[in-house]
Amino acid sequence: MRKIKTLKRRQKQAKTDYHKRIKLLKGNSPRITFRKTNKYITTQYIISKEALDKIEIGITSKKLLDYGWPKESEGSLKSIPASYFTGMLMGKLIIQKNLPKNPIIDIGMTRNVHKSKIYGFLKGLIDAGIIIKCDKKFFPTEETIKGKNMKKDISKIFDKIKSSMNSISEKDLREKKNKGENK
Repeated sequence: MRKIKTLKRRQKQAKTDYHKRIKLLKGNSPRITFRKTNKYITTQYIISKEALDKIEIGITSKKLLDYGWPKESEGSLKSIPASYFTGMLMGKLIIQKNLPKNPIIDIGMTRNVHKSKIYGFLKGLIDAGIIIKCDKKFFPTEETIKGKNMKKDISKIFDKIKSSMNSISEKDLREKKNKGENK
């Protein structure tokens, strides 16, 4: 007689791979989650202790509007350039908060497709100074990262956004946080 295995609810909904999750928790390394929604890219820096997750940093690509992303291109906050800048912003915040710079990337149930948003995000993290082993052949092309393939070409303001992210200071972070709380 064959045993019937009952699946957990989140496993049935294809939201959690429990085998991968247990391996991540046993590794005792911090992790960065990457998730795509219908509108945004969301990412979190998580430290796990005794199967309890503590979110140290959490941002969405909507934060790019504060750094010069054009308001008329707000619908493209889930694009490859947006995922690149989200990764770069996450990397800058990790470095500023003096968190460990060698996290594991957790893409969840997202399909691993080369030259996609995931790899644009990874390139942003690496360009910010985070240590992640990844072959460069998997990254999107420079033209794709700069947004030349989008309906509204954002390559003209790409360098402006990048320089505004490079000049992030602790004071800027506090001001942006206070600005967000006052809305």
